[in-house]
Amino acid sequence: MRKRKDDPDDQAVISIIAEGARVTGEVTVKGTIRVEGEVDGNVTAGKAVVVGKEGAVRGDIVTEDAVLSGVVEGTIRAASRLELHATSRIDGQVRARRMKLEEGALLNGTVLLGEEALEETSAAPEVSDSAAAEERAGAVPVDVESPLESPASIEE
Repeated sequence: MRKRKDDPDDQAVISIIAEGARVTGEVTVKGTIRVEGEVDGNVTAGKAVVVGKEGAVRGDIVTEDAVLSGVVEGTIRAASRLELHATSRIDGQVRARRMKLEEGALLNGTVLLGEEALEETSAAPEVSDSAAAEERAGAVPVDVESPLESPASIEE
């Protein structure tokens, strides 16, 4: 099918879920979607997902760029960048090439950044303690001696 000259570019189209609107199910757009209302389901966008201050997504987000000011409960997968504004609250896993986190944003979950974070992998096993999580993340345990617990301060 040939594209007409006056057809908008798929990437330039912005879809909006307005404040007060509630969508249940999968939402898929080729361009950008702005969520000011609520989505109960996964959101996939070819260009960007923007969740406004009053917006909420209860499901996974897959996109190039994500700019979040509202609530997301689920996995966020941003192939290019993720911005979390001060009013955002994220509960779930974050996978992004790069991330900007404003002071005041709440992020509860696992964060994986860089090229490796975007590679398809099987689900990670549940973490039972912080040592196991650090080991999987490549962290090296370090013993830190507190000045309050040093032998000199205890004897004095």
